[in-house]
Amino acid sequence: MATNADSQIIWMEGKMIPYSDAKVHILSHSLHYGTGVFEGIRAYRTADGRTAIFRAEEHFQRFFDSIRALGLHCPYTISDLIQASCDTVRANEFKECYIRPLAYLDDSIRGLKLPDNPKALVAIATWAWGKYMGDDGQTKGIRIQTSTYRRADVSTSLPLAKLTGGYITSVLARREATKNGLDEALLLDPQGFVAEGSGENLFLVKNKEILTPPVQFILPGITRDSVFQIAKHLGYSVREANITRNQLYLADELFFSGTAVEVTPIREVDYRPIADGRPGPISRQLQETFFKTVQGEVPRFNSWLRYV
Repeated sequence: MATNADSQIIWMEGKMIPYSDAKVHILSHSLHYGTGVFEGIRAYRTADGRTAIFRAEEHFQRFFDSIRALGLHCPYTISDLIQASCDTVRANEFKECYIRPLAYLDDSIRGLKLPDNPKALVAIATWAWGKYMGDDGQTKGIRIQTSTYRRADVSTSLPLAKLTGGYITSVLARREATKNGLDEALLLDPQGFVAEGSGENLFLVKNKEILTPPVQFILPGITRDSVFQIAKHLGYSVREANITRNQLYLADELFFSGTAVEVTPIREVDYRPIADGRPGPISRQLQETFFKTVQGEVPRFNSWLRYV
C-alpha cells in the first residue's frame, strides 16, 4: 500500500502510471533469478528553492554500465532517463526525494538460459526519504559491527555493477547487525580486509589523511567520488589502501558515504568507540560541505546538479 511518502505516479516504459497500477508479473525473470539493475539517486531542494538531481549523469552512466555488464539491452538513452526522472519528480510534486530507476526482465523468459541481447524493461519511482540512519545517526554518529558475511570474490561476482541479485548478502549483513542492536554492518573482502557497509562506502581518517578501500570488491559509489573531490578541494590528502579491522579500531575518525546514507559519521565499531566516540572535525567538515554542495552553495561543484 502506498504511503504519503511514496510516488503517486511511477514512470514505466515511457508512460506515467498510477502507483497502484505499476505491476510486474509474478513470473518475471528478475524476481526469480535476480537479473535486475537498479540505481539510488537523490533530488535535493537547493538554496534558491529549486529542485536538483544530484549527479544524474554519473548515476545513469553506471545504470547503463550495469545493464551492459549483465548482458541486457536497454532501448533508452541516458538523456531519456534523466528527463523521465525529472518528469516523475515533477509529477509527484516532490521538492526533495529519492529516485529509484530499475531495469528488469519480464515473464517471457523462463529458466536460467537467457536469449541473445534480452531487452530490459525500465521503471522509475520516487519517494520522500529522510536521513537513512536517522537524524541522531547523522549528527552523533552510528554504531556498526563487522559482519560474518563477506563480499564475494571478483571471480564470482560483478562488483562494479549494481545488480538486484547481488544485494542478498547486504540484506543478510544488515539484518544481522540490526538483530544485534546496531545500526549497520561492515563487510570484509575475501582476503580479510575492510570492504564496505551493506550499502555504503567507508572512509578512515588517521593523522589528517583520509583512506578508503580500493576498487576491487566494492561498488565505487558516486557519493564516494564526490567525497574524494570535496576532500581534495578542502586541502586533504585522500588515497585508496587496504584497511584492516585493527586500523578501524585505532582510527581518528570513520564515516560512511552513499546516496542513501549521504555522509554519516561512525562512532563505534565492534563495541569499540572510535577516538572519543564522537564525530571528528574532518568528518563534520566533509559532511557540512557535502550538504552545501547538494544545495547549490559550492560553485565549484554546481555542474553536479541537474535542475528539475
